Amino acid sequence: MIPLARRLTAVCALGAALTACGTAGPAGTAHPAKSPVSSSPSPSRPPLLAPGPGGLTPVFEHGPRTLGKTVALTFDADMTADEGRRAASGEHFDNPGLIAALRSLKVPATVFMTGRWADQYPAQARSLGHEAQFEVANHSYSHYAFTEDCYGLPTVGADRMRSDVERAYTSLRKAGVPKPMPYFRFPGGCYDRQALRALSGLGVTAVQWDVVSGDAFATDADAVVRQVLDGVKPGSVVVMHCTRSAAPTTERVVRSVVPELRKRGYRFVKVSELVGESGGHR
Repeated sequence: MIPLARRLTAVCALGAALTACGTAGPAGTAHPAKSPVSSSPSPSRPPLLAPGPGGLTPVFEHGPRTLGKTVALTFDADMTADEGRRAASGEHFDNPGLIAALRSLKVPATVFMTGRWADQYPAQARSLGHEAQFEVANHSYSHYAFTEDCYGLPTVGADRMRSDVERAYTSLRKAGVPKPMPYFRFPGGCYDRQALRALSGLGVTAVQWDVVSGDAFATDADAVVRQVLDGVKPGSVVVMHCTRSAAPTTERVVRSVVPELRKRGYRFVKVSELVGESGGHR
C-alpha cells in the first residue's frame, strides 16, 4: 500500500481504509509540539529536524547510515473519517495480536495514528500512548490526502490542512495519549510544497520512510518478509500497518523479521531516536 516516497513526491499506494492497533490502559492528556526546533532529545522536547528553506516543514526519510545498525519499525493506524459504519458493522480496525507480538519481542515502535482512529478506539490509543515501548505520532485526522491524485484518497483543501493536523492532536489528547510526538505522516505519503507550507509553524517534522514492507492487503507473509529484509539498511524507517482487515499478515511478518534482523546485528529504535541521531539535518 505504501511504496517508497521521495522528497516533494507522492509515492505511496494507500487504500482509504487502512487502520490500526492496541490495547487499553490509563488516561492522560497531551499537547502537540509547538516549541522551537530541537536537534537533540530532552525530557520535554523530542528531537526535530530544522525547517527547510523559507521555513517549510522538514521531511525525514531515514536516519544516518554510519552510526550503527539501527532500524525503526513504524505502523500506520489509518481510519478514514467516513469508515464509522464499517466499524459499527463489525469490521476490525485494530490488531491486538500484532501489538502483543511487539511486546513479547520487546520491539520499540512508532505508531502514526489518525484522529478518527483514536476517536473509535480511545482505550487502545491511550494504552499505546502510556507505554514506554511505543510512541504515538500524528497521521492526520481524516486520512484524506494532502495532494491531488493520491491513489484515490479524498483530499483536504490547503485551507484545511493545518486544522486537520491540529484536530488529530485534539483527538489524541481526548483519548488520553499523554505525549503525542511532534511527527506527522502524510496520508498516502503524498505531499508537495503547498502541503509543507501549510504545516509550517506547527512545530512538526514530516516522517516518511525508505523501506516499504508491502504488507497492505498482502496475503503472502513470506513475500513481505523478503521485501523488508532486502530493503533494510542502517538507519532505515520501515512502514507497516496494524489492521486486521487490511493488513492481515503483519503480525506474522514481524515475528519473522525481528529475529532475523537481530541476527544480522540490528537494534530496533523508535523514530525519535533516529531523528535525534540526525543532528537536526535531513
